[in-house]
Amino acid sequence: MLSILIIDESRARVSELCAALVLAGHSVAAVLPSMLDLSAQIEALRPDVILIETDSPSRDTLEHLALLNRELPRPLIMLTQDGNVDIMRAAFKAGVSAYVVDVVDLARLKPIVDVAILRFEEHQGLKLELASTKQKLSERKLVEKAKGILMKSRKLDEEQAYGALRTLAMERALPLGKVAGDLVEMAKLLL
Repeated sequence: MLSILIIDESRARVSELCAALVLAGHSVAAVLPSMLDLSAQIEALRPDVILIETDSPSRDTLEHLALLNRELPRPLIMLTQDGNVDIMRAAFKAGVSAYVVDVVDLARLKPIVDVAILRFEEHQGLKLELASTKQKLSERKLVEKAKGILMKSRKLDEEQAYGALRTLAMERALPLGKVAGDLVEMAKLLL
């Protein structure tokens, strides 16, 4: 059973929305009238999904969601009347997983939640993969710099410099990137 936090500015359909979520097998963590103090509410309630119903998301709302997505990522569903493509694009950049325009048939709520969760998980996986790739590239650059320092200072060829780095990493039981970074920092102090 998923816990869903509802934020509804108009509160016109809140009871219907809550009933539809319960019928779909979910629980409603809370219903908030605005996004005020949302981070604290999320930390306290720990919802699995956040559902926002709004006529049109404001720039402030989207900026707040982007910040929230960085600090406390959750699948975000936005039910709105605004079909503006630029606003949709901004919403997706802010971390919205499902952007649904027009009055939603509440019987479709379960598949909307399911799709939002799947899209969120896929996006999180891509973010982790990107972070890992950036880390590996950064480490690779450090290793290349460290090899260059060893080649210049010890008159080693590239293979010998790499071997020296690997040996040092194994002796110290540290990752190669850490040893390379330490060597580059030491070289900055000495040169």
